[in-house]
Amino acid sequence: MGWTDVIGLDCLEARGRAVVRHDGRQILVMRTDKGVFACANRCPHQGYPLSEGVLSDGCVLTCNWHNWKFDLADGRTLVGGDRLRRFPARVEAGRVLLDLTAEDPRERRERVLAGLHRALEDGDQERLVRETARLIALGADGAEAVSEAVEWAAGRLEFGTTHALAAAPDWLTLHDSHRGRADERLAALGEILGHIADDARGRQTLIPSPTLEAPWSEPAFLAAIEAEDEIGAVAALRGAVRAGIAVGDLLPSLLRAALAHYADFGHSLIYAVKTAALARRLGPATAETLLSLLARSLVYARREDLLPEFRDYRARLEAWGRPAAGSPPLTALALRNLSAKSAMAVVGKWSASHPPEAIFEVLLEASAWTLLHVDADRLVSTKNKIADNVGWLDFTHALTFADAGRMAVRVAPELWPAVLLQLACFVGRNAAYLDPVLDVSPFMVGDADAFLAVATARLFDHGQAGFIISAHLIKTLMAAKALAAASPRNAPILFSAANRFLAAPIKRRHVLRTARQMRAFVAQE
Repeated sequence: MGWTDVIGLDCLEARGRAVVRHDGRQILVMRTDKGVFACANRCPHQGYPLSEGVLSDGCVLTCNWHNWKFDLADGRTLVGGDRLRRFPARVEAGRVLLDLTAEDPRERRERVLAGLHRALEDGDQERLVRETARLIALGADGAEAVSEAVEWAAGRLEFGTTHALAAAPDWLTLHDSHRGRADERLAALGEILGHIADDARGRQTLIPSPTLEAPWSEPAFLAAIEAEDEIGAVAALRGAVRAGIAVGDLLPSLLRAALAHYADFGHSLIYAVKTAALARRLGPATAETLLSLLARSLVYARREDLLPEFRDYRARLEAWGRPAAGSPPLTALALRNLSAKSAMAVVGKWSASHPPEAIFEVLLEASAWTLLHVDADRLVSTKNKIADNVGWLDFTHALTFADAGRMAVRVAPELWPAVLLQLACFVGRNAAYLDPVLDVSPFMVGDADAFLAVATARLFDHGQAGFIISAHLIKTLMAAKALAAASPRNAPILFSAANRFLAAPIKRRHVLRTARQMRAFVAQE
């Protein structure tokens, strides 16, 4: 310990409290019934001066701004959600001495990680960002906080991978590309952590993680997913990881599992691609957890190709490449106003005479046109049927799925038919909710670089209350950017479509619609 003389005891007793300064910090020294105590003068909640607080019950200090309370004797935070830094104090020869030695970095790191976990449990966004800033100040890569959050959330995410994890690679891409922009980098990390906490909230009892391990076998893994056997699927993945098989080498198997069905509104493929990207960024220590969560999500995914609207999917997939009469021209216009079944039929006919890359270009244009021509009035109507409850986020999935599909076929080209038919499903399922004659001129993007610069900057201060919205904002913009680079001829319509979505006023709660629909539902019971 190194003791620093800060004030005379008689002076402190006369005043009751004093603020002293040391190395740019303000330290509050207080004379109480239980002795002399010293602490940081800034409340750990929002930084208000504790020197303006109230002392009660001997040595309980209350911050008057938000009623946080701290026991100066034992260091406990009685009301609030963060620790108050205290400094050892003693009185010697009529002088007050403080030990202002810097905390041991290892001990401080442990406290920061404990605080991060508490913030995740509480869903405390400010503290999540604050603890991450402390971790970075200790010299750590801020992405380490994301790894901690993934491990913390694993037993709380009932259905496995969520949008929080799917959006994380895009936020980390922005984080990594903004060197020298500390505020933006921290904001990106805060979005990931807050979303993970939000998705995992409310679960008190942790979901047991399967503990079995099996030798890696792609056929066994795919069979387990098909049988909705989470234990078997996780065992195979765990065996692969522990045998030293990299996530990149497992990716073809993950993609085949994700595309075995038109599943979960395209989430399965998106989650598989994003899980691999997140595992690469966070490192091998987190890979097993991420893969286990992905397996859980694949097992629980809705298999929409079993629904009447998409039931032709399997037959179209099996008939891929066979000649068929009446093939229309290979243009996006040929897909306009078609149902999912009809769109799949057209794409299936194209497969006999056109390469998959050319079909993808047309489907990409059709997907962007769909997002650009959403009938916004339909989305907020209070008189919809339950089956017609669609929202802005539903229209973005064609682009995010297309981007995931683009990456999937680079790894496993045999998946082209599944990617293209599922894109046709997206185009068809949204066709009924469009305004083909909508004036889209206000959304057209002339200068792509300027649009991307402004749109990216706005992501860091998007102002949306729901993490699910901000996740779709970043995923859609990043997908549009990647797709435009891969398909320059579609760049103008891709950016214009993204521009419309980014500018849309998104209504998340439909109070009157819900009341009407539930009354009608109950009336038919």
